Amino acid sequence: MIIGIRKEDKSIWERRVPFVPSDIKNLQEKGFTVIVQSSPQRAYADAEFTKEGIAVQEDLHNCDMIFGIKEIPPDLFEDNKIYVFFAHVIKGQPHNMPMLRAMMKKKVTLVDYERVMDEQSRRLIFFGRYAGLAGMINSLWALGQRLTAEGIPNPFRHLKQAQHYRDLDAAKIIIGEMAKDIEKNGIPDALHPLIVGISGYGNVSKGAQEILNLLPCEEISPDSLRCGPDKSSLSPRKIYKTVFAEKDCVQLKEKSTESPGIFDLADYYREGKKKYKNRFGQYADYLTLLVNCVYWDNRYPRLLTKEMCRELWAGGKQPRLRVVGDISCDPEGAVECTVKATDPGNPVYVYEPPDGEIRYGFQGQGPVIMAVDILPTELPRESSAYFSNVLKDFVPALAAADFSLSLEELALPPELKKAVILYRGELTGEYEYIRDFL
Repeated sequence: MIIGIRKEDKSIWERRVPFVPSDIKNLQEKGFTVIVQSSPQRAYADAEFTKEGIAVQEDLHNCDMIFGIKEIPPDLFEDNKIYVFFAHVIKGQPHNMPMLRAMMKKKVTLVDYERVMDEQSRRLIFFGRYAGLAGMINSLWALGQRLTAEGIPNPFRHLKQAQHYRDLDAAKIIIGEMAKDIEKNGIPDALHPLIVGISGYGNVSKGAQEILNLLPCEEISPDSLRCGPDKSSLSPRKIYKTVFAEKDCVQLKEKSTESPGIFDLADYYREGKKKYKNRFGQYADYLTLLVNCVYWDNRYPRLLTKEMCRELWAGGKQPRLRVVGDISCDPEGAVECTVKATDPGNPVYVYEPPDGEIRYGFQGQGPVIMAVDILPTELPRESSAYFSNVLKDFVPALAAADFSLSLEELALPPELKKAVILYRGELTGEYEYIRDFL
């Protein structure tokens, strides 16, 4: 089996690669044949592959299994081949149904990174930490730009968007300087206390917190926000963070906010919004920055709704909330006012709650929404190296499998077999429901 590494063409901003040169060299030393499609935009130049003795060519017509990162234009699929990439079809995403139909027509086999999971349904191949790292850098940058537009001096004004740093260490140097500024001069009184709310506690959240913790940062509980923080007890020379879990954001419908009952996470995952309702609104007006790091689908209550925003900004009010960093970037999903995704070249817009209109930039009454949907590509070399190091261990099993057999006979480890969404053009059993979206 000949393995191909395709160039990314969904966006001019996508610079990641599924395998870095050193890992491909290691695979070749083990007997695998790998060909890399030439690309002028990826973070690893063609010359870095050829230097390691890796073939680079313009097309992948002679490859059997093709690896990528993002979605592939429908007209580029080749008959009967195996494609491994982030397909983003498991929610029946409308914009990707033409791509899925094209794959079905071409009798393609699709293995989706997003569905490679262990027995506890934990994802095994992901960019989550790097989305969190870049997402928090961009969120703090957006906050600095918004406050500057309002004429408020602030310690974040010198921070740049993640993509403009040579690497993560270069960004961390500037954030270290910001930390010294906060420790010396404090947060402007108009912003004190500056509280950053982070929804979720998984890999994305951990990456976001890794950046925030470089600043003089202290954690406070969601419960301490329910009636408003005691400003006099909080230092102006610190930033405060609050991490929200599911139990903090929802309550049983038959219970009051004051007595939400004992929260059962398994029951919540099972029942969703049939039994639970949102209670995040009680915190929203105490946050200066909200960073969303949670997976969401329509079975569950949203985190920040458009109605909440209309109430917060009603009558021309200016609440504390200035920026929403929607790292998960699910348009009109958990953060309903994320009405569209953005890219690194035009990363933010202001959402105006009264009429739902948006305008790109930082000027406006409503919150700035940072909703870049390919955040790890703003740290392209580091995120690619991490991803490649994990992915390379799955290659031997994929390359050894006989895809001419029936799906039942296909000898793949269970974590990979459950990631097969299409097999020779047909939806596999677990994914038959997607047919409803076609």
